[in-house]
Amino acid sequence: MSATVGVTPSAAAIAFDQVAAVYDEVFTDTAIGRAQRRQVWAKLLETFPMGNRILELNCGTGEDAGFLAARGRTVTACDASAVMIEVAKQRANKEGWSTAAQFHRIANEDLGQLSFEGPLDGAFSNFSGLNCVLELAPVAGNLARLVRAGGRVLLCVWGRVCVAEILWYLLQGQAKKAVRRLSGKSTATVGGTRIAVFYPTVRELQQAFSPWFQLVWRQAIGLFVPPTYVEQSIKDHPTVLARLEALDATFAQWPILRGAGDHVLLEFTRCR
Repeated sequence: MSATVGVTPSAAAIAFDQVAAVYDEVFTDTAIGRAQRRQVWAKLLETFPMGNRILELNCGTGEDAGFLAARGRTVTACDASAVMIEVAKQRANKEGWSTAAQFHRIANEDLGQLSFEGPLDGAFSNFSGLNCVLELAPVAGNLARLVRAGGRVLLCVWGRVCVAEILWYLLQGQAKKAVRRLSGKSTATVGGTRIAVFYPTVRELQQAFSPWFQLVWRQAIGLFVPPTYVEQSIKDHPTVLARLEALDATFAQWPILRGAGDHVLLEFTRCR
C-alpha cells in the first residue's frame, strides 16, 4: 500500500531523487555502511518487539523496513523522495514483504498529515535524515501525536563532534573540513544539488523532544568505524574493519565517547 502526501519536493527530496538508483551501491552495501547499520539494527530489534507497528522516517530504499518486516514487525515507511519510495516499493515486492509495509511520500516536516496511521508502537529515523531538518520541535510534536504513550522513538543522526572525521581530515591536511560540523550547520552536494545540513547537539535534540518525550539512552554509531568516505581506504582490509567494529561494541556507550561518533543513536520514550 502506498500514498503520496505533500507533493511539492524540497531541495533534499530532489537531491535524493537523483541518487536513489545508486544509493545502495554508494552507501548501503559498502563495508562501512554495513558495519554502522548492524549497530543500529541490533538496537531496533531490542527496542521494537515482534508484532510492533513502527513508523520509519526518511526510509530511503527500504533497507531497514525490509529488515524489520522480515522479522515480524509492520512498518509505515515515509520519505520525501518519490524515487526513493518507488525503489523501496519495488524492493518490497521483489523480496516478498510488501504486505508488512505501507509507503508514503512525505517529508519529515509534514508528518502531521499521517494522523490516520496512529497510534503506533514507535518510530525511528536512521542515518541522518533529520540532519536535513532545521526545526526539530514540530517533528517531535507530530511524532507525539502518532506514537502511543510509552512508545519509543529511535533517532540516528550525524553528531556535532566526530573524532574519526576530525583525525581523518587533519591527516589529509584539510583543517577546514576537519571542523566543519562544529558550527552546527554546513552544506552538502547530493546528486548535483546543494542542500543544507544541520548538526544538533544531544542537548538540542533533547530540548526539541522534551515536551513529549524523555531521552533514556544513547550511544555512538561509528565511533571507531569511520565515515563512509573512508571506504576506499578500508574496504580491502576486512580484519581491520572488524576490529574497529568490535571497539565500537565495547566503547560506544561510554560517557563522553557516546557523543563522539559519526552518528549518535538516541532512544526516547513517549511520556505523555
